[in-house]
Amino acid sequence: MNQHIALLKHNKTIRILALIQLICYFGAWFSHVGIFTLLINLNAATWMIGLTAASAYIPSVILAPFAGVIIDRFRAYPLFFIFMFIEAITVILLLLVDSLEWFWFLQLMVFIRMGTAGIYFQVEMSLLPRILSKDDLKIANEIHSIIWALSYTLGMAFAGLFVAKYGVYNSFIFDFLIYIVGIALLIKLNLKENKKSTQQKAIHMIVQGFIYLKNNPFLIKLLLLHGFVAVTTYDTLIGILAKVNYKEILSASLTIGVLNTIRAFGLIVGPFVLSKFVNSKNLFYIFIAQGVGLISWGLLQGNFYLSFIGLFVTGLTTSTLWSYTYTLVQNVCDSKFYGRVIAYLDMIYLGIAAITSILVGFLYDLGLPAWLITVLMGVHFIIAALYYTKNIYHKL
Repeated sequence: MNQHIALLKHNKTIRILALIQLICYFGAWFSHVGIFTLLINLNAATWMIGLTAASAYIPSVILAPFAGVIIDRFRAYPLFFIFMFIEAITVILLLLVDSLEWFWFLQLMVFIRMGTAGIYFQVEMSLLPRILSKDDLKIANEIHSIIWALSYTLGMAFAGLFVAKYGVYNSFIFDFLIYIVGIALLIKLNLKENKKSTQQKAIHMIVQGFIYLKNNPFLIKLLLLHGFVAVTTYDTLIGILAKVNYKEILSASLTIGVLNTIRAFGLIVGPFVLSKFVNSKNLFYIFIAQGVGLISWGLLQGNFYLSFIGLFVTGLTTSTLWSYTYTLVQNVCDSKFYGRVIAYLDMIYLGIAAITSILVGFLYDLGLPAWLITVLMGVHFIIAALYYTKNIYHKL
């Protein structure tokens, strides 16, 4: 923990970016809970909920080749402003959605917002290895995952209560105002960036990026390893639990908020406990622990309160898996290709997340109970551990 605090204390850029991340992620969960609560209140079909969850990930899959070129061609500072402004506009436009007739408009807004949010994130993650040492980069990635989890915990906890008390549409307004604060904080950011002088055409840069990956098969294996972590996408699963399994216990918004808060608490605690422990030798065991956590959550889902135990356990290792596998990619990648590789990294990760969201809804509609779907997710991480041992461990 001391390392994390020291980096925030002595590096103003990381401190400002972390603060923006904290408040904007916090606000994003209000509209996140608001969107799914709105769909449930409008009696949306399961496939609509699953597609909406997937729409949070699909944009980065489609936009990845172009996003990588943008990041490698332009300076980070103006990109931060442009993308955050677009996010704010798409959030306030959600106020127009008042029936399922607006469903496809909702998908468009989610697509645009998550696409720009994804590129904003990729800009930041491409900037960090350019301004930090390898040791500080690992710490910065852990800070990112901790802040994500903290904002996730606080956001989900307060968002569920906020939506239940003040309604869906006020959650959209609140998120919009948070973005305005984030834009104001960006003004204080003082990035000393060299002007990117590349004159290459976009299509040439896209092709060049694919050639670079083709010539680096080990880097592709690292991208896939990070992609395994994307199966921790539980939005559709938690939506089903809120709508069906636990509907007699709490309202949908409160159930979504409570379950996500329990999970997020594990996400926060995990990096502090595992940061000094994780390395290439024992990453295998962390993948195994993630699988065991998911299996235990599935087996305990029959009891709302006992399921908290499994949900907390599965959260413990998620942040560490995400940050460590991300750092591996950043350290191996050539700096000239940071933007494109990071974009492809997110393309794979969010593509798998989108498939997971859709597949969970599909399997449930086929008749598989939520607990069995969760157990299958756990088995996936056992396979991931074996993949790491066979394809990556001995080459690090």
